[in-house]
Amino acid sequence: MSGEREPEGPGAWPPRQGLPAPPGAGASALPPATYEGRTVLVTGGGTGLGKAIAAEFARLGADLLIVSRGEGHLGAAQGELGKLGTRVRTAVCDVRDPSRIAEVFAEHGTPDVLVNSAAANFPVPAEDMSPNAWRAVVDITLTGTWFMTREFGRRHLAAGTPGSVICVGASYAWTGGPGFAHSSAAKAGVKNLVETLAVEWGPYGIQINGLVPGLMPHEDMTPDIRANLSATPSSLDARQPALRVGAPRELGWAATFLASPYARYITGHTLVVDGANWQRRGVVSPPVVPVREQLGRGPYRPEGAP
Repeated sequence: MSGEREPEGPGAWPPRQGLPAPPGAGASALPPATYEGRTVLVTGGGTGLGKAIAAEFARLGADLLIVSRGEGHLGAAQGELGKLGTRVRTAVCDVRDPSRIAEVFAEHGTPDVLVNSAAANFPVPAEDMSPNAWRAVVDITLTGTWFMTREFGRRHLAAGTPGSVICVGASYAWTGGPGFAHSSAAKAGVKNLVETLAVEWGPYGIQINGLVPGLMPHEDMTPDIRANLSATPSSLDARQPALRVGAPRELGWAATFLASPYARYITGHTLVVDGANWQRRGVVSPPVVPVREQLGRGPYRPEGAP
């Protein structure tokens, strides 16, 4: 016995305050001209977290090349990011098409930094998943990341120049992701790709790292994700060990550090920016709720069954 007394009465425990809020938009830990004269290509950079990452590179002087499958978001993103005082170019490119990727690189030149943010995802019980659903998510998230990274690596290898790659991943690459079998398998492949290419290309000056976001609400979230978040019985902040959700700019700050001159000896690593949420465990596990029930689906019925 240590002689210490157990806390007694209301308020005896230290108050819960969570992790401090981040600095405001526009702040940076890196020198303002860190990326001046350098080009950063961001796939999926027209919306959401990809756009947030692109914005932080722009604040540090980078020229941007934003790539997306459709033109819908490119014009708005170009105008918004251009207000940060940097050159912003755009290109329509399906990352599943290696010939189009090669055309984009030929048209715009080889970037100094590649950020693979393009991905596809939606919740679905594994038994309900169609072959097309599986292919769409895996081909965009994993194969598309590989095609972009391969083109980037080949060009830097041929030119004898250094480069940096960042691949946006997901924590269920480690844990598995019930309801997201397609995406979790693809993200596990992305994580392994990071670790493999870091060894292969490190001798030639090319570093590659992964970056995993936590819950960072933003205006471009899909309706199904918004619906799932709004269905939670308590506030989103209360469900995080940090007692707050993340800000998209926090992911951008991590990306600009990983590709900066100050992180040259970091490669093959996946950095998780989620306030420790993916490591969260309870002393007593909550009751298991099958994915079908979580998504409000009835019992599985094979096609053609009565």
